[in-house]
Amino acid sequence: MHLMILLAQAQPDQAMVQQMVVAMMAILPIIILISLAVIIVPFWFVCKKAGFSPWLSLLVIVPFGFLILLYILAFAEWKVVPAPPPTYPGGYPPPPPVA
Repeated sequence: MHLMILLAQAQPDQAMVQQMVVAMMAILPIIILISLAVIIVPFWFVCKKAGFSPWLSLLVIVPFGFLILLYILAFAEWKVVPAPPPTYPGGYPPPPPVA
């Protein structure tokens, strides 16, 4: 609403502009924190499942840290133990279900 009034005026009211800037400055840190959480949390779990320290996900905060972390995950040897092959009581593989 204030933006429409501001755009309709030829000379914007200085007090209204200041109020809008203060409101944006109050909301901006919240938006930044939510954005960082949306990016860091998945990388935290990927690093943990890959056998790396989950604290590596904080590299996303650093400029170009996202690319560094991506290259670490892509080219490093993951310290994950492979899952054993499944065993079936009736033999391998199980027969397909009859419809």
